[in-house]
Amino acid sequence: MTSTAGGAGQLLAISDLHIGYPENRALVEKMHPETDDDWLLVAGDVSETVSDVRWALKTLAGRFRKVVWAPGNHELWTHPKDPVTLRGVARYEHLVEECRELGVLTPEDPYPIWDGPGGPVAVAPLFLLYDYSFLPAGCATKDEGLAYAHGTGIVCNDEYLLHPDPYPSRDAWCRARVAATERRLAELPGDLPTVLVNHYPLDRHPTDVLWYPEFAMWCGTGLTADWHRRFRVQTMVYGHLHIPRTTWHDGVRFEEVSVGYPREWSKRSQEPGALRRILPREVGPGDRGAAARLGGGRGDVR
Repeated sequence: MTSTAGGAGQLLAISDLHIGYPENRALVEKMHPETDDDWLLVAGDVSETVSDVRWALKTLAGRFRKVVWAPGNHELWTHPKDPVTLRGVARYEHLVEECRELGVLTPEDPYPIWDGPGGPVAVAPLFLLYDYSFLPAGCATKDEGLAYAHGTGIVCNDEYLLHPDPYPSRDAWCRARVAATERRLAELPGDLPTVLVNHYPLDRHPTDVLWYPEFAMWCGTGLTADWHRRFRVQTMVYGHLHIPRTTWHDGVRFEEVSVGYPREWSKRSQEPGALRRILPREVGPGDRGAAARLGGGRGDVR
């Protein structure tokens, strides 16, 4: 673990920047810290091409004291428009090396300690994927769930663009990532709180508001359902759903911090691109009612 935080800064978060859209790229161009000591957590889906991911993270790393990145599914796509044709693990490792050149922390680096206001906490960026365990009602197996999804036409593009090489499947890759990450988290000091940053929620409950429930299959794994309790989680930061809001589960704060697509912004009360403050926490009369204030809009299919 490393300890590199400022004394008066904030731990801020954002995800699903999707800078392939000009409107989203413009938001990143305007994104700045409020203090010289602010950190930024980026919970995946920066873009589909390596060059776009590099531009966004380089831009942010030049402004924030520290940038911490966890990959989303879009970074892992081998997209026809990307000249980088790496697949699966090789693509992920290439992105990690790009981040290291920029000084951006990844799930492969020692977990930094935020010892600014609200700390100390270990900030752990995670790369876990999903294993199709968030099945639609009435489906007992992955095959049944996928058949149902294909029947409704709600199928994540991962099925065509996110390759698990050299693993035989995305769920096998997920299980390997979960096992390795679980070991690392278990090695943290038992009295140290954590902020876990993952593209997908650690628990299924945030997917209950999806307009298309079958999309939950591509939203996480039941293998992490108790991690918010086991690993002393102060806040679980995630994206992917494009439903920015706060929920509470077993007394633990879950923050969905997506920017999402321009077509979704009109459904929200907040301006797009607003950074969510994770620490120091804003504690007030509406703290536990944040989910009601922010609203549980219905997410689009990604």
